[in-house]
Amino acid sequence: MGSRGRITLQTIAQEVGLSKYAVSRSLAGKSGVSEETRALIRATAERLGYTRPAGQSQSNDIAVVFHDLDAVNSELYMQIQNGVQREAHRLGMALRIRWTHSAGQLEELARSCAGLLLVGPHDREALTAATATGIPVVRFGWVDPLEQADQITGTDHEAGQAVLQYLIGLGHRSIVYVSGTPGFRGRRERYYGAREIAERHEGVSLQVLEFDEQNGFSATFRYLKEKGVHPTAFFCAHDGLALTVVSELLGQGYRIPDDVSVIGFGDFSPATQISPPLTTVKMEGQEAGAVGLRLLLERIENPRLPGMPARRVMIASRIVERRSAGPCACRAETSGTTLAKL
Repeated sequence: MGSRGRITLQTIAQEVGLSKYAVSRSLAGKSGVSEETRALIRATAERLGYTRPAGQSQSNDIAVVFHDLDAVNSELYMQIQNGVQREAHRLGMALRIRWTHSAGQLEELARSCAGLLLVGPHDREALTAATATGIPVVRFGWVDPLEQADQITGTDHEAGQAVLQYLIGLGHRSIVYVSGTPGFRGRRERYYGAREIAERHEGVSLQVLEFDEQNGFSATFRYLKEKGVHPTAFFCAHDGLALTVVSELLGQGYRIPDDVSVIGFGDFSPATQISPPLTTVKMEGQEAGAVGLRLLLERIENPRLPGMPARRVMIASRIVERRSAGPCACRAETSGTTLAKL
């Protein structure tokens, strides 16, 4: 076999009937394979005349790099980390966990690992530095349209559709989407999904509230009511925003969900720390982490060749019903979009 070409890890893997990843870890002295298997792999490598290519990393670890300046998604990132670590433990693998946004640090780390999981809004310089090393990279977060990058993502657009369908089913016709600070792509996608459903139903009004999340909700909501909009439901783009909305509405004398319903997004810790507990959309961060690691391992064992398409893997969210949303108590007096004032 050796006379027909260069002996690679894949050559050895095919010879012993194991994965390329198992062969790589065994030859590097890593855990995850039995001593009997390790001895077989080493004997096969020696028999075939395998030599490690010059400059190839001695490490077969996976690196997980989180963007360290994205406080908005910190709880989601911890869920992703838990999912990656759980799957790595199941497979007997080693991981390196880092928090950085430095392109230089990312490139240095990539050159010492077998594969890279990138989490968060890493900028183009950092992404280019990582991919230029040639190792497989899987990203959690947004990619450019048709960008040839493997991506694990949620179902933001579908979630927006599902929440509007849910609220309309409860009889709500005047609904506000609470976006908070503008500019977050996931929040826009949720709104686009919600808007699609609202446009399909005659008499349904969907308004958007964008404001400074520190102290801007009350003034923006007051301006909306002065325009004659009196919502019976709020769909909040993040559970943290929902916490603000619930607090402000209760302070203004609204009863939740008797007078107005509130739905969040994320199913993060605030969802069960407020009263009433928050109906919300659960982002499956742990599942995303586990799936991302499995995709990366597949790319390590079977690298994506030139011309092969990248993959988009979507992890479906779900609505978690608690007590902050209920049937609309205020019915439309006309067939238009304006409802009776609360």
